[in-house]
Amino acid sequence: MTSHTFWGLSLLDIAIIIFYFVLIIIIAIRAARKINNRDDYFMGGRRFGKLIQTFAAFGQATSVENVTTTSTMVNSNGASGIWAMLAGGLINLPVFWMTSIWYRRLRLLTLGDFFEERYDSKRMAAFYAVCQSIFFVLIAAIGFVAMSKTVSAVASKPVSELNTIERVEYYKAVEREKLETVDFALLNDDQKSRLVELQTLNPKKEYSYFNENWLIFIVALVSFLYASKGGLIAAFRVDLVQGIFIIILSIMLIPFAMAKINLQFGSEGVLGAFETMHKVLPASFMEIWGSPSLIEFSWFWIVGFSVMIVITTAVQANQMTACGSAKDDYTARYGFVTGMLLKRYTSVMWGFVALLTVVLYGNSISDPDYVWGLATRDLLGPLNMGLVGLMIACLIAALMSSASAFMLTAAALITNNLYRPFRPNCTENHYIWVGRIFSAFYMLFSAYIATQSKGLFELFKMTMMFNSILAAAFWMGMLWRRSNRAGAWASMVVMFIATVILPFGMPLLPDMRTSEYLSKTTLAIPVTRTYIAREMDVQQRNEAIVTWNKLSAIGKSEGKRPLALKTGDKFEKKVLLPKKSIFWSEGIKYSGESAVGKGYLKVELIALDRMGWDLSNNSYSLNETLTFLFRIIFPFMILMLVAFFTKPLEKEVLDQFYGKMLTPVIGSHEDDDRAMELTRATPTRFNHLKIFPESNWEFRKWNRQDWTGVIVSCLAVASVVALLVFIVSLGS
Repeated sequence: MTSHTFWGLSLLDIAIIIFYFVLIIIIAIRAARKINNRDDYFMGGRRFGKLIQTFAAFGQATSVENVTTTSTMVNSNGASGIWAMLAGGLINLPVFWMTSIWYRRLRLLTLGDFFEERYDSKRMAAFYAVCQSIFFVLIAAIGFVAMSKTVSAVASKPVSELNTIERVEYYKAVEREKLETVDFALLNDDQKSRLVELQTLNPKKEYSYFNENWLIFIVALVSFLYASKGGLIAAFRVDLVQGIFIIILSIMLIPFAMAKINLQFGSEGVLGAFETMHKVLPASFMEIWGSPSLIEFSWFWIVGFSVMIVITTAVQANQMTACGSAKDDYTARYGFVTGMLLKRYTSVMWGFVALLTVVLYGNSISDPDYVWGLATRDLLGPLNMGLVGLMIACLIAALMSSASAFMLTAAALITNNLYRPFRPNCTENHYIWVGRIFSAFYMLFSAYIATQSKGLFELFKMTMMFNSILAAAFWMGMLWRRSNRAGAWASMVVMFIATVILPFGMPLLPDMRTSEYLSKTTLAIPVTRTYIAREMDVQQRNEAIVTWNKLSAIGKSEGKRPLALKTGDKFEKKVLLPKKSIFWSEGIKYSGESAVGKGYLKVELIALDRMGWDLSNNSYSLNETLTFLFRIIFPFMILMLVAFFTKPLEKEVLDQFYGKMLTPVIGSHEDDDRAMELTRATPTRFNHLKIFPESNWEFRKWNRQDWTGVIVSCLAVASVVALLVFIVSLGS
């Protein structure tokens, strides 16, 4: 490290990072002047326009873990990994166009207030507030972990800068990598014992000038300061700035990576880099839909996953923040769908960058989570133009844009649906300060969990299913007049048992994790594909020949010697998709001859298997789809069954609620107040807009704006897919 660098960064890099932090604090201070009440603090006064709403939705949907997860998927699965990350989030865009106006028409402070108003239950609102606060703490913690790993990789230490303890750990990691590259059968007894020892120790290879824990708490502190000072006005204005930073993050590495590919492989121009990508990477790596690695992402899995995302996303409390803060109906739906679409485009860019890094670095980076950070240091660092600092600011912005909104959402829930019922007559300023105090606890708790846990991505899948506890009560409350308090509670309690108590409680019973029955797996599936050999295929075949020769020398080779390949040869590639656990979320680990289940239990699959359906004959994707269907269908069945046999809510209460939901938000706040006065006086005045006006179903007839938005949303989805196909096909 030279005298002109600190923590592995140049002075210009540090100056850019400091400028970014100062800028958002200034925005927060200016925004604080406009806060007069809870509605201003938690909802920004409901006066945001299309631009702010677009970047607010984009910022809440985008965090740094999205970047690292996409990179990891592409490193593992090639171009099909991009599609896997996109598929579940594309089909639902037209649905979001129709549902996003709900949150604006509710005219409430939190989504917890919906449960209080629709079901006349403060306890249900409090239960919702607690569930969602826990959910957002976990989501923020995941983002903090991903941010700290990626930013730390940007400022990683060279070997010469490691201290004595770090150097010992580093060389252990190098030793482990060398031993793992050799076939285990070729190792002597000492080497085998050493490899087992090193795998148990799991030594660290990458070290950073940044302390990851300190980095987490510093970013958490800055996020708290600007969002708690200026409320949602500050958070959304900063989201506009941060959204621009995220877009920069998505494209910044592309020209530099392409230039290095041209330099390294002797190609020229933009098209040359694409041609090199196709020459170097295996053909199987560039398949979007036909890749063997994508077989588990079947069409029915994608449909089931997409439906579950729509159902569970709708009940997330930040939907109220993202859509309910718009100035009118059209702004709410335009901003939300455009923001979601913008995220899909940037996801394609993240995947493209990941493909370029595979061309440049191959398998030299052992942990894919570090790819983005290490590529930043390698491609941007030598330029000494402050671009590394800009990238760090972008990565931090990607986290802060979502963390700040989640913090305010959780604080609003706790303040309005837990605290206010006990202290109902306090001043608006009192509630604002209570919200700030809860915000501090939220951010501190999220940061603490992030420092204690480094493997939260499986938990992320669990949090998505966690929302299925609440989803039926929300959707049926919006669409079915017969939905009542008893039915809503029944669906919540049953799904809480099926989602939390049984899946996490049953594994605590003696011998449950080692049960022979629960160790059932799907069948291994052999898949054969024909490809044209490229450089990486030739390299992999040569390595296979060397390994076969070594085994043959000691009489342990199997089958015929692999045939040599040269670029352009046609060859068959056989892939055996592995067996996968049916009932355990994190699979099965083997300890000697014993199989030990990991993660939580999928109790719905146990029930189906016990009923006589042998799930081991199903593909893994079919079993996962059955899990989705259970969480989609079962809570709705429970709610409807109980509601049919219990007393409905009073007609007057329901008329007022559904009359409000049919009253459009247009014009100024004063215009909306006048419209709501008319609705309160005659709540049935918009009944002619219902498809079934005399029934219990509250489906609204589509108008021109609805049809136009859905059609344009479908075309936008097609454009994202077309962009992905274009990028992967160019130069082939």
